[in-house]
Formats: sequence, structure tokens, C-alpha cells
Amino acid sequence: AEQRHSAALTWLLLTITFTCTAMGCIQSIACNKSRIKRENIVVYDLSATIDHCPTIIEENSPIVLRYKTPYFKASARIVMPPIPRNETWVVGWIQACTQMEFYNTYGDVGMSSWELPQLREGLVRAISDSDGVSYPWYGNTTETVTIVGPTSKPSRFVVSMNDNFYPSVTWAVPVSESNTPLLTNIKRDQSFTTWLVALNTTSREKILLHTIKWRMRVDIAVDPSLPLGSRARLLGQVHQDQPRVLTRMEPIPPNAMGRPNANDAQVLMWRPRRGPPLVVIPPK
Repeated sequence: AEQRHSAALTWLLLTITFTCTAMGCIQSIACNKSRIKRENIVVYDLSATIDHCPTIIEENSPIVLRYKTPYFKASARIVMPPIPRNETWVVGWIQACTQMEFYNTYGDVGMSSWELPQLREGLVRAISDSDGVSYPWYGNTTETVTIVGPTSKPSRFVVSMNDNFYPSVTWAVPVSESNTPLLTNIKRDQSFTTWLVALNTTSREKILLHTIKWRMRVDIAVDPSLPLGSRARLLGQVHQDQPRVLTRMEPIPPNAMGRPNANDAQVLMWRPRRGPPLVVIPPK
């Protein structure tokens, strides 16, 4: 009786072990099957360019000079594999500013400058360049596509974005009561990193698909003594350097994923030739 009891117990343990192992295999297969991997996402027709045209200067207003840079444009065709689970994936563009110099010089009186204090002081490596609503995405129209699982077939789509500068710079000193034009130079040098990303909104898992680096530079000489319409001219290179698609993937810094974005974080400073600097427009 004792031997029969022992044999029965052994058989029971073997059955439980086998069942658990088999269930483990089944679960493992299910997990692997449902997991979206980088190698299963196909990216083709990736394009990253800056229009081959010069920055346009506008002198229509007696209050401000405006300039319009060429557009940075990025686009890609994506094939996303079937999503077997109740998961939502968003594929699109995330952009961050990694360096900014933006100085407007007013002769020997001083200069105004748009600054990102955290970036300037080295406290962060990047600041989000989101539209301020669609964090972490650059925008939510052509810039992203959302796929709600489960899906039985691959999803094919295009994501695209563009960016340029079109600011206004006052002819007169921004902290002065006077309207006398004193602007003599505008210098801007800004660098960006742009990522093509697939994001699981349920688990927050990120799959980086591509990394792009680009830079926009502007150098404008101004003679404020000349009549409106003939004061400003472009200096330096006429066309921008083309963007670089990196062969390696660069990780996204945490500050590139959330608030504040560059527009909200930037500060307009007045830095006189003599005297302390002054905050003209604080961060939002």
C-alpha cells in the first residue's frame, strides 16, 4: 500500500510538473508572438532634407524685421506588423532642441537674446520641441499615426513633419521707449535631434527606428540708417547643411519627452553693453 501511495504521488508530481512546464511554454510562445520587435517594423523611403533655398528677409513693417528660413522636412513609410493584443501603438516624430544661440545686436548699445536657461547652463542635454499639446510628439496631424490592436494584417502608413523659423525682431531696442531703428545684426544657430519612434501607449515601451541630426543657421547684417526695405542682407552661407541620418540609434533624453517645450522654456534677455542683464519676456 505504501509503494502504491508513493507511485501515485510521484505520478501526480510528474503530471503537475509537465502541465506547468507545458503551460509555461504556451505562455512563453504567446508572449513572444504578441511582442512587437524592432526587426518586425519596416521603415522605407526615409527622407530628411532642408529646402535648397536661402532665408527670406521681410522688411514690410516699421516695427519689426521678419525672416523666414527654409523648411526642414522628414518623412518615412512604415509597415507595422499585426498587433495581436489589445494594445495601442503610436508611430511618429519626436524632436528636441539640443543647442541654441539667438542674438540680436543693436550697435554698441547691447543685444537681446532668446535663451533656454537649462540648456545654456548644461542642466539638461535637450528640450522638447513638441507643439506644446501632443507630448512627446512634434505634432498630431501628419506627424503621428495611431494603431489600435488587435490587428490581423500589417498596417502601412506615412508619417511626415516639417519645421522652420519665422520670427519677428524689433528694429528698435526692445526695452526702450524710442522707435529709432538701431538693429545691426541677427545671428542664430540652433541644433535639433529628431527621432522616428514607435511607442506602446499601454506599457510606455519605446522602439527607436531612426535618429536624425540637423542644424539651422542665420546671419543677417542690418544698416538701420538705410530706408525701410533696403536695410538687411544675408551673410555667410546661403544654403543650409543637409540633415544627417545617423547609422546608430541615439537614446532620447528624458527632457525631450515632456514639459516644458522649447517655446515655453525660452527667455528673452536684454544684455546691455553697460549694466546688468534684464529679463524682457520670462518663461511661460
